[in-house]
Amino acid sequence: MKDSRRHAAIWSLALIPVAILSAAMAVAVAAARTIIVPPRSRIEDTRIAAFDRAAGTITFSRSPDSIVDGRYSFWFSDGTGHARVGGILSETADTVTRELLAVDFGDLDTARRGRFNGWLYLSPGDLGVPFEEAIVDTELGQAPAWLVPPGRTQQEPPDAPDRWVIQVHGRAVVRAETIRAIGVFRDAGYTSLLISYRNDTEAPPSADARYALGDTEWRDIDAALRFARDHGARSIVLMGWSMGGAGVLQAIARSPYSDIVSGAVLDSPVVDWVTALDYQARAKGIIRPLRALVYAMLGNRWGRIFTGQREPIDFARLDFVTRASELHVPILILHSDDDAYIPADASHALAAARPDIVTLVAFTGARHTKLWNRDPQRWNAAIAKWLAALDS
Repeated sequence: MKDSRRHAAIWSLALIPVAILSAAMAVAVAAARTIIVPPRSRIEDTRIAAFDRAAGTITFSRSPDSIVDGRYSFWFSDGTGHARVGGILSETADTVTRELLAVDFGDLDTARRGRFNGWLYLSPGDLGVPFEEAIVDTELGQAPAWLVPPGRTQQEPPDAPDRWVIQVHGRAVVRAETIRAIGVFRDAGYTSLLISYRNDTEAPPSADARYALGDTEWRDIDAALRFARDHGARSIVLMGWSMGGAGVLQAIARSPYSDIVSGAVLDSPVVDWVTALDYQARAKGIIRPLRALVYAMLGNRWGRIFTGQREPIDFARLDFVTRASELHVPILILHSDDDAYIPADASHALAAARPDIVTLVAFTGARHTKLWNRDPQRWNAAIAKWLAALDS
């Protein structure tokens, strides 16, 4: 009997490393899939405490987004409702009361929770500017886009719209994110093309329905460059938000049409994915060996049995701090130093590596991709000044 108990104890001890390894692998698989699988739903992290239709106010629980001043979208009731909220009117220890600008759809009377978003606008028509629907032919099929003509400027007649900007939204959002940039580019005489791309719910999905963090998405930007060139563009600025910024950098380095790219504007961009993912993983308590396992899983062919990827991600190719010497056009980076999602470290590092072509305008208090919402005057002025220097 003693021998059998001793053998059982030995086997139990032997199984401990197996259990630990299995648990580690499960954590790594979950983390890897979180990075590349498009989310089916979004977390509604802000409670609606009160809604006063007559006063035009809405009171929220305090959350990281609700306490930041500025104008924002507010999605509620599992994304079935959308409102636009303005500045902070008053605060308590538990709540924030803000101006209610509009309710586009949905019933706020019955809503209980929602989430803030930086878009504000849902269509270029919300700006009161002319626009038309366009189709960009990508290698995966037809991707919808919005085409907005330039405004009248003293520098350029309206019949010579050869300067374009292609707007590229970020991860897990759609082209509406980029509408807020129409005004400053339109005033500078640019035609705006607001594109969709693979796996964003509007454009055709990739075969594996997985994000590649810019490593394949740039091909849809390449298709947009071809569309713009075929429709008269001779000088194109690329603008990308967050992961869209990673795609823009890839397009500059890899697109056969990069010769007509005159510059790039990046809002809260991912300049180096490992820096960004390390930051997020540390915040979740994922230790370094597990982070290394996640990157190995995403970056090698054997990992696809866990992640569902068709092709591995080349993280070295996505690191433009290391690849800074390959960039050849002026770049404006707008990034908030308190960005808790994509830290500004790599943006600062790229600006330090290439001061000859990179201009960095640092913000504070704006969080991730909400710089325009927090301080639209400064955001617009920074882009307008950079465009004026680019076009001089």
